[in-house]
Amino acid sequence: MNWIKKHKWLVFALVTTLTWGVWGEFSELIQQEGFPASMVYIVWAFSMVPCAVAALWIGGWKLDRSWKSLLLGLSAGLLGAGGQLVLFEALRFGPAYIVFPFVSMSPIVTIALSLAFLRERANRVQTFGIVVALAAIFFLSWQDGSDTHVSGYVWLVLAALVFIAWGIQGYIMKFANGSMSAESIFFYMALTGVMLVPLAWTMTGPEIAAVEPGLYVKGFFTQLLNSIGALTLVYAYRYGKAIIVSPMQGLAPLITVVLSLVIFAVVPGPMLLIGLVLATVALVALSLE
Repeated sequence: MNWIKKHKWLVFALVTTLTWGVWGEFSELIQQEGFPASMVYIVWAFSMVPCAVAALWIGGWKLDRSWKSLLLGLSAGLLGAGGQLVLFEALRFGPAYIVFPFVSMSPIVTIALSLAFLRERANRVQTFGIVVALAAIFFLSWQDGSDTHVSGYVWLVLAALVFIAWGIQGYIMKFANGSMSAESIFFYMALTGVMLVPLAWTMTGPEIAAVEPGLYVKGFFTQLLNSIGALTLVYAYRYGKAIIVSPMQGLAPLITVVLSLVIFAVVPGPMLLIGLVLATVALVALSLE
């Protein structure tokens, strides 16, 4: 019990890694059944609501209402949720096997900002873990593609926006925890997600008419895992250093790949195998204090 109290950040970070890893596997299956990507966002936004209510309950129904809290909370939410919508557009112009590895490296921005402005530091083992984790994130996010030529730079601009937005979001989540409760941060993140639902709806194509009602139920509970992970991530930033938490959250694909291997007997390729080994080493190194 004392170990858990001392390592709260690690417990919350591992829960995020686990829930996002499971979410990644089942979210992919849902989309293969014909669930539109923009509709995934809408279901996710509403799955944030029960988690926000739970967060407020945990915090004694206290909500930080100062202008600073509003600015920080809504900024974190806008950067996260808005980044998802921009990602949908990026995937329209560029292949996933290029976009995802690029976007997945957003912890670099969080780490750089936290080193510069929060003066965070890591021990030698954790520093090694950060470097290995970033390499693992890249390999785990790698996707095979058949296209040998990509035209235009629209995808690059959009992917860069997501890369920057998600990186800054991690920094703001850590910075905001210094002046407001984690529960309030998450509430405003959920609020922003719901506020952007009309925009996501306009991005939903005619394929939504072919979605079976049962997929909405599956989609909601799948996205609930995403929301739970987002809540525990806010707590991880409260108790841990952003330079450690941000690369650890990016290792969630490790769980996704393992699930594919165990449940569906999908043998990972060489890139994923490298990612698995690096992610395992990184998790051990990052958790050592």
